[in-house]
Amino acid sequence: MGTIDTVSDIIRVHGAEQPDRVALVQGDRRQTWGELYGRACQVANLLAAAGVGPEDRVAFLDKNGIEHFEVFFGAALLNAVSVDVNWRLAPPEVEYIVNDAEAKVFVVGPDFVPVLEAIRPNLLPDMKVLVIGQDYEPEVSAQPATDPGVRQTADDVAFQLYSSGTTGRPKGVMLTNSNFFGLLPLAKEMWELTPESVNLIAMPLFHIGGGGWATAGMYEGATSVILRELDPAALVHLFGDEHITHAFLVPAVLQFMLMVPGAEDADYSSLRVFVYGASPISEDVLARSVQLFGCKFWQAYGLTETTGAVVNLPPGDHDPTGPNRHRLRSCGLPGPGTEVKIVDPDSGRECEQGEVGEILIRGPQVMKGYWKMPEETAKSVDADGWFRSGDAGYLDADGYLYIHDRVKDMIVSGGENVYPAEVENVLMGHPAIADVAVIGVPHEKWGETAKAVVVRKPGAEVTEQEIIDFARERLARFKCPTSVDWADALPRNPSGKILKKDLRAPFWEGKERMVN
Repeated sequence: MGTIDTVSDIIRVHGAEQPDRVALVQGDRRQTWGELYGRACQVANLLAAAGVGPEDRVAFLDKNGIEHFEVFFGAALLNAVSVDVNWRLAPPEVEYIVNDAEAKVFVVGPDFVPVLEAIRPNLLPDMKVLVIGQDYEPEVSAQPATDPGVRQTADDVAFQLYSSGTTGRPKGVMLTNSNFFGLLPLAKEMWELTPESVNLIAMPLFHIGGGGWATAGMYEGATSVILRELDPAALVHLFGDEHITHAFLVPAVLQFMLMVPGAEDADYSSLRVFVYGASPISEDVLARSVQLFGCKFWQAYGLTETTGAVVNLPPGDHDPTGPNRHRLRSCGLPGPGTEVKIVDPDSGRECEQGEVGEILIRGPQVMKGYWKMPEETAKSVDADGWFRSGDAGYLDADGYLYIHDRVKDMIVSGGENVYPAEVENVLMGHPAIADVAVIGVPHEKWGETAKAVVVRKPGAEVTEQEIIDFARERLARFKCPTSVDWADALPRNPSGKILKKDLRAPFWEGKERMVN
């Protein structure tokens, strides 16, 4: 096989060496590596005609589909950068990201034309917009399928994903080719992905758990089966229908699949490896999943800023009745080339074994930095390359990492990160709210959801539903409070910081850890 060192090499090598093998499956659609390479070349030539050059950004807003890969690889063939936008976001959030990325071209799926129309007047001038199902197809098809021949280097940014900001502003995480290629050896060594694998792409491609996982399989030349809508009942039957061998899912989806009538009778015989992560999993869901699917299970812990998985719990530690059962609560061991240490977040002192502190990560997968935010980058990655995860945890005597809490007040709801600062900023715009704190509380379906603790302005009248609706107009639904409590005043320390731990404590009583 030809050498693959960059994202553009993936499509060039497989497009030339196995052009007739199926690369992508979406419902009844099949696209071979040769066809995908041709389409990526046409997209690249269209982007170039619109003024896209090396390291320019190309934004993409649509659910999982073949077009994502045409644009992703098309941009790579010009050494441009794909920016997949979270389609769950509200129009003002989408507008901010597309403009912040200074996208030269914005590709929009048919379901999101209403979002586009709402924000089009505010988009940067000269931004070319293409709508899938309208002008995208004829404009791409009119281009020559010749490779523009632009080369990428290891340090060039290949992918820019936006994470919600602790500051209330989304941050563009710049991931380079070398960041991806720090991750990709895991594909073969640990997850056993091969050119013969059939890889399920079910998680959203705007997440590293979707886009990164898909790239890992494609690096090996595997066939990728794309699920556009995450429907647990359809998913149960897809494994047998497409002979899927590998999958990455979040715990909430595993839980939903276990609840599908007839799930135990479906055909999972082709399954080899299941990787799960993005939020903690209950031992009950894990034990039942291991029993149902009957394949190897890996847990993956990582962040967008670490190009996904950097700590992994291997199959050998997934026996719910075995001697290492206690390890099911851990994230596992650092992957190849990755170092993990625990420090006191205030002093920077390295913690003792078993002592809880902030998890720091160093290795080839740590991001290049945040787009146009050097101060935020410096706060997150120190001069020695250690990335501050914002998660709190400890290491045991065997080097296994356990997550205990979050240093930052982040909420993880159904695998999506929610930063209270962002929600609080929006809610403070409500005319009846004098003060507000947003905390994560346990939720049976999503792990946890946001709760707003509100101090009303004197004499102001406002209901719980009005506050929730106010948030939903301005924020993605998963970020919005699902409940509201009322307070006369919020508890604060002498420097004025809200004591979130005090607000959270009653809701998490009796729980083993402060993340669900």
